[in-house]
Amino acid sequence: MANVTGGSQPQVQAVVAGEDALASGRTTIEDGVVAKIAGIAAREVEGVHALGGGAARMMGAIRDALNTTDLAQGISVEVGETQVAVDVTVVAEYPVSLQKVAADVRSAVHRAMSDLVGMEVVEVNVTINDVHIPTEDDAEQQDARVQ
Repeated sequence: MANVTGGSQPQVQAVVAGEDALASGRTTIEDGVVAKIAGIAAREVEGVHALGGGAARMMGAIRDALNTTDLAQGISVEVGETQVAVDVTVVAEYPVSLQKVAADVRSAVHRAMSDLVGMEVVEVNVTINDVHIPTEDDAEQQDARVQ
């Protein structure tokens, strides 16, 4: 994918209003906005623990500690005038069906791109690069936050 979020200045892509629009003009949707919407959709899927590779998750943990979560973490998009392609990198929960998680992520991102962004989805590629195995430390951290 050519336009990877989190890199240098994101490119701006234009989406031309359809023929049935009442007013003339152009709507511009930046790559970062498309990536955020895809990231939100992917995070809502059951069985997804986190998005992104190891380094991205490490930076995400620092951002979370500063309360500035990057919703586009683990997402790269290529946006054209009327079409979008999305790559999603996922850490899945254990034990879940990895094929089901990938299919559910693909479906959620496709639906978000169609419904919210209003663009034709060329492809949604899902890479599962890790599996999160719950440990007793995770349970202790959950308990500590509740008290």
